[in-house]
Amino acid sequence: MPRIVRVPSRRGPSALTGRRARRRLRELGAFGTVGGFAFLVDIGLFQLLYGHLGFGAVTAKTLATLVSMSVAFLGHRNWAFAHRDRTTIRRSFGLFALINLCTLALGAAVIWFVRYPLDQEGLLVIQAANIASIGLNTALRYTAYRRWVFPAAPRPDAVAASEPAPAQSGSGDTVPTATREAV
Repeated sequence: MPRIVRVPSRRGPSALTGRRARRRLRELGAFGTVGGFAFLVDIGLFQLLYGHLGFGAVTAKTLATLVSMSVAFLGHRNWAFAHRDRTTIRRSFGLFALINLCTLALGAAVIWFVRYPLDQEGLLVIQAANIASIGLNTALRYTAYRRWVFPAAPRPDAVAASEPAPAQSGSGDTVPTATREAV
C-alpha cells in the first residue's frame, strides 16, 4: 500500500490556507458583528441621553461612547477573539481603551484636516471623510486588537524552541563526551 507523504508548503508559515482561513473569516465576521452592535448601542444611547433625557451633546456622546466601548470589549474578548490567548482584564482593557483613544484622535484629525486646512464645509464631503476615517480606524483596530489586546497563544513548538538548551556536563568545552573519553 502506498504511503502518503506530506510535502511542506512553499508559501511559508504565514500563508492562510484551509482551516486558518476559515478561522480568520469567522473572526472577522464576529469582529464586524460586535462592532455593529456596539455602534447601535452608541447611537441608541446617545439618542436616549441627548434627545429624551436632556443631557448635553458632549456629555451624552462621552457616556454613549464609554458604554459602547465596554460592550465592544466584552464582545471581542468573549466571542470574536475568545479562541486567542487571555491576558488579565486590566491589561487587555487598558490596551483596548488606549487603542480606541488613538483611533478616535486619528478620526478627529481626518475630519479636522478636511474641514480646516482643506476648507471644506459641505456635509457630503465631511461625511465622506468621516466614513473613510471609520474604515481606516476599523482596519487599525482589528490589527491592533489581534496583535496586542488579544494576542495569539504561543504555539507549543515555538515555546520549546525558545527555551534554553540544557547545560552540558563536562569541562565546558563543546566536544561530545564520547569523543572526549576516547581521546
